[in-house]
Amino acid sequence: MSLSHKFKTLLLASAIALTGMQGSAYAQQAQEQFFPLQSYRVGPYAAGGTGFFGGFIDYLNLVNTRDGGVGGVKLTWEEGETQYEVERGVEVYERLKNKPGIATWNPLSVGIAYALLDRVTADKVPLLTINHGRTDTTDGRVFKYIFPLLVNPYSETSGIVNYIGTKAGGNDKLKGKKIVVLYHGSPYGKETIPIYELLAKQYGFTVQQIEVPHPGNEQQSQWLTIRRAKPDFVVLRGWGVMNPVALKTAQKTGFPADRIIGNIWSNSEEDVIPAGDAAKGYVAITSVAPGSQFPVLQDITKTLYDANKGNLQDKKRIGSVYHNLGVLNGILNVEAIRIAQAKFGKRTLTGDEIRWGLENLKIDEARAAALGAKGLFHSINVTWDNHEGDGRVAFQQWDGKKWNVVSDWIAPDWKLLRPIIEKSSQAYAKDKGVKVRTSIND
Repeated sequence: MSLSHKFKTLLLASAIALTGMQGSAYAQQAQEQFFPLQSYRVGPYAAGGTGFFGGFIDYLNLVNTRDGGVGGVKLTWEEGETQYEVERGVEVYERLKNKPGIATWNPLSVGIAYALLDRVTADKVPLLTINHGRTDTTDGRVFKYIFPLLVNPYSETSGIVNYIGTKAGGNDKLKGKKIVVLYHGSPYGKETIPIYELLAKQYGFTVQQIEVPHPGNEQQSQWLTIRRAKPDFVVLRGWGVMNPVALKTAQKTGFPADRIIGNIWSNSEEDVIPAGDAAKGYVAITSVAPGSQFPVLQDITKTLYDANKGNLQDKKRIGSVYHNLGVLNGILNVEAIRIAQAKFGKRTLTGDEIRWGLENLKIDEARAAALGAKGLFHSINVTWDNHEGDGRVAFQQWDGKKWNVVSDWIAPDWKLLRPIIEKSSQAYAKDKGVKVRTSIND
């Protein structure tokens, strides 16, 4: 063999080896599932953002560290600061949407979620709005890529009214009662205005709905109006700084905390601790149990925080409502990926494949126990036409130091709610020219 031929052979072998290395690198890179996070760690809603996204990232990190990812696929993420502002949320979406292997979007913002409805549908990537979002997106026949998991605004409202009914001695005893809804002046806050009006007619109570302008630092006039109205209960549909201000102002005007019922975004430690004694006795709805006693949280503490790899700056927030909800959001995302991998293979999945996983997302008590999350939440059973799940909620009361669950898991009135949801989704489909699905395969 000539020297020239040997040299050419060596070059060819090197090229093949380099190509193989590059192919291996590309394959390795491809085995990642990416989460673009429209988070908010500054601004008036930072407590919610840091807790939720901290818990979400903690769970993704736990799965990577403890399990080597999902089916050998590493979970990755990148945060984009939104400050809870719609324009910033859309900018983050446009900046990150072309990253490879996107799993889902999880903005934790009604305004941002609304702005992304058409975008995620066109891009065929699921949008998860846990405990919030547009109510009619529960109808998966119309909103194929939107998932208001656990609780939507209407089922939350129905759960609150059902709970007040238990305090009155039954829903038939609600007739003649007076309820005030104090709501955040945002799309999120206004989402439930019509359903409270409907339930008032259904059960015969009167409802007065009062807006608090964003962010809610000043509420004196609203609580003076409430004092004049003398309601039996006040529903606090707040967010961020609005909640402790409401509790402190209620105390100043003489309204008892145990007759204030907080909604799903008025139920955290960050809502009550700043209010001090004014929060003692306050009751709030929840879809996730408080506390760090659950095995999954103990795993996070041992695996991450004891190794200085946790996402929260304050370790004491482990087990808080926002952090637990973020962990649960992580569980729901990861289980959807796991379910989809069982059908499509243990590899990086497309958004549409993960959508299929979400439409088959079922976590019963046995599976929750296997995940170390038994008792952390009730259950979830998502189908192609019901993108929420079971919609069950519990109620917790603040004793001045911690939350204590004071009810069983309560179901919403689906017979009442589903026709309303379908009427709204059908109108959306007609307006947007959306073809209504007839099966999971559509």
